[in-house]
Amino acid sequence: MIITSLVAFLLPAYLVHHLSTQMYGAWVLILNLSAYVGYLDFGVQTAVSKYIAEYQATGDHVGSVQCVSAGLLIMSIASTVGILLTCGLAYWVPMLFRNMPPTLYHDVRVSILLVGISSSISLSASIFPAIFLGLQRYKVTATVSVISRLLYATVLCVAVYLHSTLATMGKSVAMVYLIMSLLQVVAWKKFAGHIAVRLYPIDLAKLRQMLKYCFVLTVWSVCMLFILGLDLTIVGHYDFGQVAYYSIATAPTNFMLVIIGALLGPLLPASSALSTSRTSQQMGRILLRTTRYTTIILLLSGLPLLVGGFLVLRIWVGSNYAFNSVQLLRILLLANITRQLCAPYATMVVATAKQSVATFAAITEGVVNLAASLWLARRFGAMGVAMGTLIGACASVAMHFGVSMQYTHNLAISRTELLLQGLLRPATMAIPSVLLVPFWWFSGKPSMSVQLWSAWGLATLLLMWYASMVDGDRTALIQTVKSSLNVT
Repeated sequence: MIITSLVAFLLPAYLVHHLSTQMYGAWVLILNLSAYVGYLDFGVQTAVSKYIAEYQATGDHVGSVQCVSAGLLIMSIASTVGILLTCGLAYWVPMLFRNMPPTLYHDVRVSILLVGISSSISLSASIFPAIFLGLQRYKVTATVSVISRLLYATVLCVAVYLHSTLATMGKSVAMVYLIMSLLQVVAWKKFAGHIAVRLYPIDLAKLRQMLKYCFVLTVWSVCMLFILGLDLTIVGHYDFGQVAYYSIATAPTNFMLVIIGALLGPLLPASSALSTSRTSQQMGRILLRTTRYTTIILLLSGLPLLVGGFLVLRIWVGSNYAFNSVQLLRILLLANITRQLCAPYATMVVATAKQSVATFAAITEGVVNLAASLWLARRFGAMGVAMGTLIGACASVAMHFGVSMQYTHNLAISRTELLLQGLLRPATMAIPSVLLVPFWWFSGKPSMSVQLWSAWGLATLLLMWYASMVDGDRTALIQTVKSSLNVT
């Protein structure tokens, strides 16, 4: 997580200082369009890791192999669809981005083809990290991920240093994606070869089970495309000049999402395994604790970026990007903090195969996000797209608490208790930031003295320790730190 975050922090800083605003904007659009292939996962990676965790918990080795075979078949079809989608997107570039300089069209098309096709091939290989996630062997997937990210950053920086074209940059990234796929295959053969990966024979019962489970996750994937995947494309269509600034604004929010994703990653297979032996009341207590911890971590990572975002951006990418991106950053941070408040709930319902009850909230957020972003983009450009994301996030949380949770009987927890103890109690650490809004929201650079910064930081940390946490949280944290430091 740390290495991935460093790459995500350092790479854009290097690129914006070596590429023009238009060229950097075109590059992030290339990556954004190519990333659409990833939404063709259809939830198969999640399904494979879930079922392997359950089958391994019950000692059913045959079931593990059958579920992997079914997953590989689905992903192979998805890869083919991804290649066709990539060709279509490359063809539609002039229609999608009418305000892009025509001189960039050729290189953008070539890069989309290269990166998109290699991403499609990598889609089939994603079955291998899913196996390791199901086995809860996170070191293997983490190692491959670290190697891939470092290689990605290295080849891209070299290409930019050599003043390469966008097409050459696309070739470099495509090569990394293919190498990453090969590394995943090698890791599987060395560390998990006992779980066979083959297309034949296919157990039709397992295939139907996989398709049934993935159907709702496919709906979720479409909703996630509306929520996270279309923002840059909409900005590029209506306000191409702001693409680079909007992309920089999303990077710190992505850093926060990486942290939450890494922390919640083990929750899915663990919840799947625990659900076979725990009562609904016990699973509800796990949800409550995880939600409280997630809210604390969201605010602990998000509040400094929210209050001091301008200073971070100025140090990171310079004053020009800081002035043009900071307000977008603040709105996007609020949006992603809000929508991630229910991430533990969403993870656990997926882990226990109850995702259908949460589908209405996902659809609501996707539709509201897309509709609001399109409507507001016509009037306010990039700022309207950011506001649409925030509106969609609020709708999602409201739907989860108002509709979804009352049907999740396998997670027995009072919605009132979850709201008060899981969200509002840890949110007390945000009180100093709210009180100081006039000093940091209404201008680019925060108008806060050193003494005020110190008081804000100290007050936030004290509220986190004494108000956001309960006694059991503090005790567990201290014991964990001592254990990790080998202190007796």
